[in-house]
Amino acid sequence: MLSGAMKIEYDIKGMSCQHCVRTVKSALEKIAGVTSAEVTVGHASVESSRDLSRDEVDKALDDEGFRLAN
Repeated sequence: MLSGAMKIEYDIKGMSCQHCVRTVKSALEKIAGVTSAEVTVGHASVESSRDLSRDEVDKALDDEGFRLAN
């Protein structure tokens, strides 16, 4: 992890396969400040150079048909 980077964990609803994993990974990596994303079905671990708002992450996922779990 880069110095100053933040690691954030998310649970994600709507994922069921490796295609979902690739789609979510791509959506998360497009968010400004995200340096990497490790994604499995239902979960993501994101490294970011800045604090990410829940709304911007949820929007990026929603655009692809997924939602953050409450």
